[in-house]
Amino acid sequence: MKIRQWQFLSKRRLEAGIFLLIFALFFGFLGTRMGAANMLNTIMQTSYHLLLETVFFLMAVCVVSGALGKLLVEFGVVRLIEYVLRPLMKPIYNLPGVAALGGILTFLSDNPAIITLSKDKHFSHYFKKYQLASLTNFGTAFGMGLVVIFYMLGLGFLKGALVGLLGAIIGSIVSTRLMQKFTLKAYPELDAEEEPEGGDEQKISFKSQGNVFLRFLDAILDGGKEGVAIGLAIIPGVLIISTVVMMMTFGPATGAEYSGVAYEGVPVLPYLASKIDFVFDWLFGFKNPELVAFPITSLGAVGAALGLLPKFIAEGIINNNAIAVCTAIGMCWSGFLSTHTAMLDSLGHRELIPKAIGAHTIGGLVAGISAHWIYVLLAFIF
Repeated sequence: MKIRQWQFLSKRRLEAGIFLLIFALFFGFLGTRMGAANMLNTIMQTSYHLLLETVFFLMAVCVVSGALGKLLVEFGVVRLIEYVLRPLMKPIYNLPGVAALGGILTFLSDNPAIITLSKDKHFSHYFKKYQLASLTNFGTAFGMGLVVIFYMLGLGFLKGALVGLLGAIIGSIVSTRLMQKFTLKAYPELDAEEEPEGGDEQKISFKSQGNVFLRFLDAILDGGKEGVAIGLAIIPGVLIISTVVMMMTFGPATGAEYSGVAYEGVPVLPYLASKIDFVFDWLFGFKNPELVAFPITSLGAVGAALGLLPKFIAEGIINNNAIAVCTAIGMCWSGFLSTHTAMLDSLGHRELIPKAIGAHTIGGLVAGISAHWIYVLLAFIF
Protein backbone atom coordinates (compact mmCIF):
# COMPACT_ATOMS: atom_id res chain seq x y z
CA MET A 1 0.00 0.00 0.00
CA LYS A 2 2.82 2.38 0.91
CA ILE A 3 4.67 1.55 -2.32
CA ARG A 4 1.57 2.32 -4.38
CA GLN A 5 1.03 5.59 -2.51
CA TRP A 6 4.68 6.54 -3.03
CA GLN A 7 4.37 5.81 -6.76
CA PHE A 8 1.25 7.98 -6.95
CA LEU A 9 2.95 10.87 -5.16
CA SER A 10 6.01 10.53 -7.39
CA LYS A 11 3.83 10.64 -10.51
CA ARG A 12 2.00 13.73 -9.25
CA ARG A 13 5.26 15.49 -8.41
CA LEU A 14 6.66 14.68 -11.84
CA GLU A 15 3.49 15.99 -13.46
CA ALA A 16 3.68 19.17 -11.39
CA GLY A 17 7.35 19.65 -12.30
CA ILE A 18 6.67 19.23 -16.03
CA PHE A 19 3.74 21.64 -15.86
CA LEU A 20 5.78 24.31 -14.06
CA LEU A 21 8.59 23.89 -16.59
CA ILE A 22 6.26 24.33 -19.60
CA PHE A 23 4.45 27.23 -17.88
CA ALA A 24 7.74 29.00 -17.10
CA LEU A 25 9.12 28.43 -20.61
CA PHE A 26 5.99 29.73 -22.32
CA PHE A 27 5.47 32.89 -20.29
CA GLY A 28 9.20 33.38 -19.86
CA PHE A 29 9.57 33.39 -23.65
CA LEU A 30 6.76 35.93 -24.10
CA GLY A 31 7.95 38.00 -21.16
CA THR A 32 11.55 38.30 -22.35
CA ARG A 33 10.38 39.43 -25.79
CA MET A 34 7.55 41.73 -24.75
CA GLY A 35 8.58 42.72 -21.25
CA ALA A 36 6.77 41.29 -18.22
CA ALA A 37 4.59 44.38 -17.66
CA ASN A 38 3.65 44.63 -21.33
CA MET A 39 2.84 40.92 -21.49
CA LEU A 40 0.48 41.10 -18.49
CA ASN A 41 -1.17 44.27 -19.81
CA THR A 42 -1.66 42.69 -23.23
CA ILE A 43 -3.26 39.59 -21.70
CA MET A 44 -5.77 41.72 -19.78
CA GLN A 45 -6.40 44.18 -22.61
CA THR A 46 -6.87 41.45 -25.24
CA SER A 47 -9.30 39.53 -23.03
CA TYR A 48 -11.24 42.73 -22.29
CA HIS A 49 -11.48 43.70 -25.96
CA LEU A 50 -12.52 40.18 -26.94
CA LEU A 51 -15.25 40.27 -24.30
CA LEU A 52 -16.66 43.57 -25.54
CA GLU A 53 -16.09 43.27 -29.28
CA THR A 54 -16.52 39.56 -29.92
CA VAL A 55 -18.19 37.67 -27.07
CA PHE A 56 -21.25 39.90 -26.80
CA PHE A 57 -21.71 39.81 -30.57
CA LEU A 58 -21.36 36.02 -30.52
CA MET A 59 -23.87 35.82 -27.68
CA ALA A 60 -26.34 37.89 -29.70
CA VAL A 61 -25.84 35.50 -32.62
CA CYS A 62 -26.41 32.53 -30.29
CA VAL A 63 -29.62 34.04 -28.91
CA VAL A 64 -31.06 34.79 -32.36
CA SER A 65 -30.02 31.42 -33.83
CA GLY A 66 -31.28 29.62 -30.70
CA ALA A 67 -34.69 31.26 -31.05
CA LEU A 68 -34.79 30.41 -34.76
CA GLY A 69 -33.78 26.81 -34.11
CA LYS A 70 -36.48 26.40 -31.47
CA LEU A 71 -39.08 27.81 -33.85
CA LEU A 72 -38.02 25.31 -36.52
CA VAL A 73 -38.45 22.47 -34.05
CA GLU A 74 -41.73 23.76 -32.61
CA PHE A 75 -43.50 24.17 -35.94
CA GLY A 76 -42.34 20.93 -37.52
CA VAL A 77 -39.76 22.30 -39.96
CA VAL A 78 -37.04 20.10 -38.50
CA ARG A 79 -39.24 17.05 -38.93
CA LEU A 80 -39.96 18.05 -42.54
CA ILE A 81 -36.25 18.55 -43.32
CA GLU A 82 -35.49 15.19 -41.74
CA TYR A 83 -38.14 13.54 -43.92
CA VAL A 84 -36.58 15.07 -47.06
CA LEU A 85 -33.01 14.13 -46.08
CA ARG A 86 -33.80 10.63 -44.82
CA PRO A 87 -33.37 8.85 -48.21
CA LEU A 88 -29.87 10.35 -48.57
CA MET A 89 -28.47 9.11 -45.27
CA LYS A 90 -27.83 5.46 -46.19
CA PRO A 91 -26.02 5.99 -49.53
CA ILE A 92 -24.01 9.01 -48.35
CA TYR A 93 -23.26 8.33 -44.67
CA ASN A 94 -24.11 4.63 -44.32
CA LEU A 95 -26.48 5.62 -41.53
CA PRO A 96 -30.21 4.97 -41.10
CA GLY A 97 -32.56 7.75 -42.17
CA VAL A 98 -33.32 8.93 -38.63
CA ALA A 99 -29.69 10.08 -38.31
CA ALA A 100 -30.69 13.16 -40.31
CA LEU A 101 -32.57 14.34 -37.22
CA GLY A 102 -29.33 14.23 -35.21
CA GLY A 103 -27.47 16.26 -37.82
CA ILE A 104 -30.17 18.93 -37.88
CA LEU A 105 -30.32 19.22 -34.08
CA THR A 106 -26.54 19.58 -33.69
CA PHE A 107 -26.52 22.17 -36.49
CA LEU A 108 -29.14 24.15 -34.56
CA SER A 109 -27.41 23.72 -31.19
CA ASP A 110 -24.08 22.03 -30.38
CA ASN A 111 -22.20 18.71 -30.48
CA PRO A 112 -23.69 17.07 -27.34
CA ALA A 113 -27.22 17.17 -28.83
CA ILE A 114 -26.40 14.03 -30.81
CA ILE A 115 -25.54 12.14 -27.62
CA THR A 116 -28.77 13.15 -25.91
CA LEU A 117 -30.69 11.86 -28.93
CA SER A 118 -28.67 8.63 -29.15
CA LYS A 119 -29.67 7.79 -25.59
CA ASP A 120 -33.27 7.50 -26.77
CA LYS A 121 -33.88 3.82 -27.50
CA HIS A 122 -36.57 4.70 -30.04
CA PHE A 123 -33.77 6.43 -31.95
CA SER A 124 -30.75 4.19 -31.33
CA HIS A 125 -32.36 0.84 -32.20
CA TYR A 126 -32.27 1.74 -35.90
CA PHE A 127 -28.45 1.66 -35.79
CA LYS A 128 -25.85 -1.04 -35.75
CA LYS A 129 -23.36 -0.59 -32.92
CA TYR A 130 -20.56 0.72 -35.12
CA GLN A 131 -22.97 3.18 -36.74
CA LEU A 132 -24.08 4.47 -33.36
CA ALA A 133 -20.44 5.07 -32.39
CA SER A 134 -19.89 7.03 -35.62
CA LEU A 135 -22.65 9.45 -34.60
CA THR A 136 -19.98 11.23 -32.54
CA ASN A 137 -18.18 12.20 -35.74
CA PHE A 138 -21.37 12.81 -37.70
CA GLY A 139 -22.93 15.09 -35.10
CA THR A 140 -19.74 17.01 -34.29
CA ALA A 141 -19.30 17.93 -37.97
CA PHE A 142 -22.48 20.04 -37.71
CA GLY A 143 -22.08 21.36 -34.15
CA MET A 144 -22.84 25.08 -33.75
CA GLY A 145 -23.28 25.21 -37.52
CA LEU A 146 -26.07 27.77 -37.43
CA VAL A 147 -24.03 30.03 -35.12
CA VAL A 148 -20.98 29.81 -37.39
CA ILE A 149 -23.02 30.55 -40.53
CA PHE A 150 -24.87 33.44 -38.89
CA TYR A 151 -21.60 34.91 -37.60
CA MET A 152 -20.00 34.80 -41.05
CA LEU A 153 -23.11 36.38 -42.58
CA GLY A 154 -22.99 39.08 -39.92
CA LEU A 155 -19.45 39.89 -41.03
CA GLY A 156 -20.71 40.27 -44.61
CA PHE A 157 -19.32 37.09 -46.17
CA LEU A 158 -22.37 35.36 -47.68
CA LYS A 159 -20.56 33.62 -50.54
CA GLY A 160 -17.73 32.32 -48.38
CA ALA A 161 -20.14 31.05 -45.70
CA LEU A 162 -22.25 29.06 -48.17
CA VAL A 163 -19.21 27.48 -49.83
CA GLY A 164 -17.84 26.69 -46.38
CA LEU A 165 -21.10 24.93 -45.47
CA LEU A 166 -20.71 22.69 -48.51
CA GLY A 167 -17.10 21.96 -47.53
CA ALA A 168 -18.19 21.03 -44.01
CA ILE A 169 -20.73 18.55 -45.40
CA ILE A 170 -17.99 16.89 -47.47
CA GLY A 171 -15.77 16.75 -44.40
CA SER A 172 -18.59 15.17 -42.37
CA ILE A 173 -18.97 12.40 -44.95
CA VAL A 174 -15.24 11.62 -44.87
CA SER A 175 -15.09 11.70 -41.07
CA THR A 176 -18.17 9.51 -40.55
CA ARG A 177 -17.19 6.93 -43.17
CA LEU A 178 -13.60 6.73 -41.90
CA MET A 179 -14.81 6.28 -38.33
CA GLN A 180 -17.01 3.40 -39.40
CA LYS A 181 -14.17 1.80 -41.36
CA PHE A 182 -11.67 2.16 -38.49
CA THR A 183 -14.20 0.81 -35.99
CA LEU A 184 -15.18 -2.27 -38.00
CA LYS A 185 -11.55 -3.09 -38.77
CA ALA A 186 -10.56 -3.04 -35.10
CA TYR A 187 -13.82 -4.34 -33.61
CA PRO A 188 -15.76 -6.42 -36.17
CA GLU A 189 -18.09 -7.63 -33.42
CA LEU A 190 -19.69 -4.16 -33.41
CA ASP A 191 -21.34 -5.00 -36.74
CA ALA A 192 -24.44 -5.97 -34.81
CA GLU A 193 -27.86 -4.46 -34.24
CA GLU A 194 -28.64 -2.37 -31.16
CA GLU A 195 -31.16 -3.91 -28.79
CA PRO A 196 -34.64 -3.38 -30.27
CA GLU A 197 -37.01 -1.26 -28.22
CA GLY A 198 -40.11 -1.41 -30.38
CA GLY A 199 -42.03 1.47 -31.89
CA ASP A 200 -41.36 3.32 -35.08
CA GLU A 201 -39.68 6.48 -36.28
CA GLN A 202 -42.78 8.56 -35.62
CA LYS A 203 -42.18 8.14 -31.88
CA ILE A 204 -39.12 10.37 -32.24
CA SER A 205 -41.21 13.50 -32.24
CA PHE A 206 -41.60 16.90 -30.62
CA LYS A 207 -45.04 17.31 -29.11
CA SER A 208 -46.53 20.79 -28.88
CA GLN A 209 -49.42 22.10 -26.82
CA GLY A 210 -51.30 25.40 -26.72
CA ASN A 211 -52.35 27.89 -29.35
CA VAL A 212 -50.05 29.13 -32.09
CA PHE A 213 -49.23 32.46 -30.45
CA LEU A 214 -48.21 30.91 -27.13
CA ARG A 215 -46.15 28.25 -28.89
CA PHE A 216 -44.40 30.95 -30.92
CA LEU A 217 -43.70 33.03 -27.82
CA ASP A 218 -42.49 30.05 -25.77
CA ALA A 219 -40.26 28.88 -28.61
CA ILE A 220 -38.43 32.16 -29.12
CA LEU A 221 -38.03 32.72 -25.35
CA ASP A 222 -36.84 29.17 -24.63
CA GLY A 223 -34.58 29.18 -27.69
CA GLY A 224 -33.18 32.56 -26.69
CA LYS A 225 -32.42 31.25 -23.18
CA GLU A 226 -30.60 28.27 -24.67
CA GLY A 227 -28.66 30.72 -26.85
CA VAL A 228 -27.62 32.67 -23.76
CA ALA A 229 -26.40 29.43 -22.18
CA ILE A 230 -24.30 28.66 -25.25
CA GLY A 231 -23.03 32.24 -25.31
CA LEU A 232 -21.95 32.00 -21.68
CA ALA A 233 -20.34 28.63 -22.29
CA ILE A 234 -18.06 29.97 -25.03
CA ILE A 235 -16.73 32.88 -22.94
CA PRO A 236 -13.81 30.97 -21.34
CA GLY A 237 -12.73 29.54 -24.69
CA VAL A 238 -12.85 32.89 -26.46
CA LEU A 239 -11.08 34.85 -23.72
CA ILE A 240 -8.43 32.29 -22.80
CA ILE A 241 -7.72 30.31 -25.96
CA SER A 242 -8.09 33.25 -28.35
CA THR A 243 -5.87 35.46 -26.18
CA VAL A 244 -3.11 32.86 -26.11
CA VAL A 245 -3.38 32.16 -29.84
CA MET A 246 -3.38 35.87 -30.71
CA MET A 247 -0.30 36.44 -28.57
CA MET A 248 1.40 33.77 -30.66
CA THR A 249 0.11 35.20 -33.95
CA PHE A 250 0.54 38.98 -34.02
CA GLY A 251 3.58 41.15 -33.31
CA PRO A 252 3.89 44.68 -31.84
CA ALA A 253 0.98 47.00 -32.57
CA THR A 254 3.21 49.75 -33.97
CA GLY A 255 6.82 49.58 -35.08
CA ALA A 256 9.13 47.25 -33.21
CA GLU A 257 8.32 48.37 -29.64
CA TYR A 258 5.77 46.73 -27.38
CA SER A 259 3.34 48.98 -25.52
CA GLY A 260 1.11 46.50 -23.71
CA VAL A 261 -2.01 47.20 -25.78
CA ALA A 262 -4.49 44.57 -26.96
CA TYR A 263 -3.62 42.04 -29.68
CA GLU A 264 0.16 42.30 -29.34
CA GLY A 265 2.38 39.25 -29.08
CA VAL A 266 5.25 37.26 -30.52
CA PRO A 267 4.35 35.88 -34.00
CA VAL A 268 5.47 32.29 -33.46
CA LEU A 269 2.68 30.60 -35.43
CA PRO A 270 3.16 32.73 -38.58
CA TYR A 271 6.91 32.12 -38.38
CA LEU A 272 6.43 28.35 -38.28
CA ALA A 273 3.69 28.45 -40.94
CA SER A 274 5.87 30.57 -43.24
CA LYS A 275 8.35 27.72 -43.46
CA ILE A 276 5.74 25.64 -45.26
CA ASP A 277 3.47 28.44 -46.48
CA PHE A 278 3.27 26.89 -49.95
CA VAL A 279 1.39 23.95 -48.39
CA PHE A 280 -1.25 26.19 -46.79
CA ASP A 281 -1.47 28.27 -49.96
CA TRP A 282 -2.11 25.23 -52.18
CA LEU A 283 -4.42 23.40 -49.76
CA PHE A 284 -6.42 26.31 -48.34
CA GLY A 285 -5.50 29.34 -50.44
CA PHE A 286 -4.10 31.11 -47.35
CA LYS A 287 -1.97 34.04 -48.50
CA ASN A 288 -1.05 35.06 -44.96
CA PRO A 289 0.49 32.62 -42.46
CA GLU A 290 -1.43 34.26 -39.59
CA LEU A 291 -4.60 32.55 -40.86
CA VAL A 292 -3.41 29.13 -39.66
CA ALA A 293 -4.37 30.30 -36.18
CA PHE A 294 -8.04 29.71 -37.04
CA PRO A 295 -7.81 25.94 -37.77
CA ILE A 296 -5.54 25.43 -34.76
CA THR A 297 -8.00 27.19 -32.45
CA SER A 298 -10.97 25.31 -33.97
CA LEU A 299 -9.51 22.08 -32.62
CA GLY A 300 -10.36 23.21 -29.10
CA ALA A 301 -13.26 25.64 -29.49
CA VAL A 302 -14.93 27.03 -32.59
CA GLY A 303 -16.27 29.98 -30.59
CA ALA A 304 -12.70 30.94 -29.72
CA ALA A 305 -11.71 30.59 -33.38
CA LEU A 306 -14.51 32.95 -34.41
CA GLY A 307 -13.04 35.44 -31.99
CA LEU A 308 -9.96 35.71 -34.21
CA LEU A 309 -11.85 36.93 -37.29
CA PRO A 310 -12.40 40.61 -36.35
CA LYS A 311 -8.64 41.01 -35.93
CA PHE A 312 -8.00 39.29 -39.26
CA ILE A 313 -10.48 41.64 -40.92
CA ALA A 314 -8.86 44.67 -39.27
CA GLU A 315 -5.49 43.48 -40.56
CA GLY A 316 -6.95 43.10 -44.07
CA ILE A 317 -5.72 39.52 -44.44
CA ILE A 318 -9.03 37.72 -44.99
CA ASN A 319 -11.33 37.32 -47.99
CA ASN A 320 -14.25 35.14 -49.09
CA ASN A 321 -11.96 32.22 -49.90
CA ALA A 322 -10.44 32.29 -46.42
CA ILE A 323 -13.93 32.65 -44.90
CA ALA A 324 -15.06 29.57 -46.86
CA VAL A 325 -12.13 27.55 -45.51
CA CYS A 326 -12.59 28.86 -41.96
CA THR A 327 -16.33 28.14 -42.06
CA ALA A 328 -15.75 24.58 -43.30
CA ILE A 329 -13.01 23.75 -40.80
CA GLY A 330 -14.62 25.60 -37.91
CA MET A 331 -17.99 23.93 -38.43
CA CYS A 332 -16.59 20.45 -39.13
CA TRP A 333 -14.11 20.40 -36.25
CA SER A 334 -16.18 22.61 -33.90
CA GLY A 335 -13.84 22.04 -30.97
CA PHE A 336 -13.93 18.25 -31.26
CA LEU A 337 -10.78 17.71 -29.17
CA SER A 338 -12.66 19.07 -26.16
CA THR A 339 -15.86 17.05 -26.73
CA HIS A 340 -15.02 13.74 -28.45
CA THR A 341 -13.70 12.06 -25.31
CA ALA A 342 -16.77 12.82 -23.20
CA MET A 343 -19.17 11.99 -26.05
CA LEU A 344 -17.72 8.55 -26.78
CA ASP A 345 -17.37 7.82 -23.07
CA SER A 346 -21.08 8.52 -22.60
CA LEU A 347 -21.83 6.10 -25.45
CA GLY A 348 -19.75 3.41 -23.75
CA HIS A 349 -17.07 3.27 -26.44
CA ARG A 350 -14.05 4.82 -24.75
CA GLU A 351 -11.75 2.47 -26.68
CA LEU A 352 -12.76 4.19 -29.92
CA ILE A 353 -11.60 7.67 -28.89
CA PRO A 354 -8.26 7.59 -30.81
CA LYS A 355 -10.00 6.36 -33.96
CA ALA A 356 -12.71 9.02 -33.73
CA ILE A 357 -10.13 11.78 -33.24
CA GLY A 358 -8.02 10.51 -36.14
CA ALA A 359 -11.00 10.25 -38.49
CA HIS A 360 -12.30 13.69 -37.56
CA THR A 361 -8.91 15.33 -37.96
CA ILE A 362 -8.80 14.03 -41.54
CA GLY A 363 -12.43 15.04 -42.10
CA GLY A 364 -11.78 18.63 -41.01
CA LEU A 365 -8.75 18.96 -43.28
CA VAL A 366 -10.78 17.59 -46.20
CA ALA A 367 -13.53 20.10 -45.38
CA GLY A 368 -11.10 23.01 -45.62
CA ILE A 369 -9.43 21.76 -48.78
CA SER A 370 -12.80 21.09 -50.43
CA ALA A 371 -14.08 24.56 -49.54
CA HIS A 372 -11.00 26.21 -51.07
CA TRP A 373 -11.12 24.33 -54.36
CA ILE A 374 -14.89 24.65 -54.70
CA TYR A 375 -14.48 28.39 -54.24
CA VAL A 376 -11.71 28.46 -56.87
CA LEU A 377 -13.91 26.50 -59.27
CA LEU A 378 -16.90 28.79 -58.75
CA ALA A 379 -14.71 31.89 -59.14
CA PHE A 380 -13.39 30.47 -62.42
CA ILE A 381 -16.89 29.69 -63.75
CA PHE A 382 -18.55 32.92 -62.66
